[in-house]
Amino acid sequence: MSKNCISSSMLMGKHEELMKNSSRTGTSLPENLFLIVREQLSLGSRGGHPAGHPHPPGGGGGAKSSATVSRNLNRFSTFVKSGGEAFVLGEASGFVKDGDKLCVVLGPRGPEWQENPYPFQCSIEDPTKQTKFKGMKSYIAYKLVPSHTGQQVHRRYKHFDWLYGRLAEKFPVISVPHLPEKQATGRFEEDFISKRRKGLAWWMDHMCSHPVLAQCDAFQHFLTCPSTDEKAWKQGKRKAEKDEMVGAHFFLTISVPTGPGASLDLQEVESQVDGFKAFTKKMDESALQLNHTANEFARKQVTGFKKEYQKVGHSFKCLSQAFELDQQAFSAGLNQAIAFTAEAYDAIGDLFADQPRQDLDPVMDLLALYQGHLANFPDIIHVQKGLLVEIP
Repeated sequence: MSKNCISSSMLMGKHEELMKNSSRTGTSLPENLFLIVREQLSLGSRGGHPAGHPHPPGGGGGAKSSATVSRNLNRFSTFVKSGGEAFVLGEASGFVKDGDKLCVVLGPRGPEWQENPYPFQCSIEDPTKQTKFKGMKSYIAYKLVPSHTGQQVHRRYKHFDWLYGRLAEKFPVISVPHLPEKQATGRFEEDFISKRRKGLAWWMDHMCSHPVLAQCDAFQHFLTCPSTDEKAWKQGKRKAEKDEMVGAHFFLTISVPTGPGASLDLQEVESQVDGFKAFTKKMDESALQLNHTANEFARKQVTGFKKEYQKVGHSFKCLSQAFELDQQAFSAGLNQAIAFTAEAYDAIGDLFADQPRQDLDPVMDLLALYQGHLANFPDIIHVQKGLLVEIP
């Protein structure tokens, strides 16, 4: 039966290969395209400001002066809300500390984030049900063990949700993977807890492999703050929520390469953006189709296929019971064979019901992570296109 099912190990292997490539290059394609545009803006208009030095507002210090760039009439566009427009207009100013600097280097495939010099991993294990307010409120806590500290901490889903919100706000041009979906009922059922833990593990693997997200102060606070130190947690939380390097100021933190070979062909850049936009649209449609088809197939395996095989098994069982009424000695062997056939069909039905857990479920959990990225890309591409339009 397994030969006729999806080989999840092959797909998992392909995912691991993609993750390794992502870690090695330091960025995904949409981020790479943004870095190209960001580099061109800096080289063509700013002249570059090293981190640790002030960025003056407006005039020659901004990405472009407001005299040459008109404001977007749609004040709710992603380009405006991300701070991209304000940055291009030269309205962003401030002092960029060395610790806030995000370095871009020229790699074999173009601009990419500088690698994390201290890579690490983090496991998520042992979800346990805990209570507070003298047992009035229950929740599930997950044990996290970062490899770079070796110290375990416990986090609830709401802590993951808070972290996701901070990262999505701070990094408008980086695709922060979506968390597993919330669920109002059945939160303490074993199957749901197991599925959520696996989803959080996929999410954590991606976060730790990203050269920018992995080094973010909010993420490090999430991983290292002791679970029992509520005061330290709240202090780190408030610090992250008061981070000034968001919106237009985030673009100031990006330090781009200069010198020979740093100048890029904007027509080629725009072509890559358009090509990636078409690819993500088609992949999103295909992922939705696969999600629907696979879920429907899994439903049939768990209910329809199992039920049909058990019907056949029940029929053989009835026949076996009929032969039990025959007292002839030669009927015993035949009756035993018929009963065994009934049990075999019942077992096959159980195998069908359990099979999605072996292959389809892991594949669909991984697909959900990619669907989160696909949902992020349109906004990121919109920011990139906005920057391209504003380049003189």
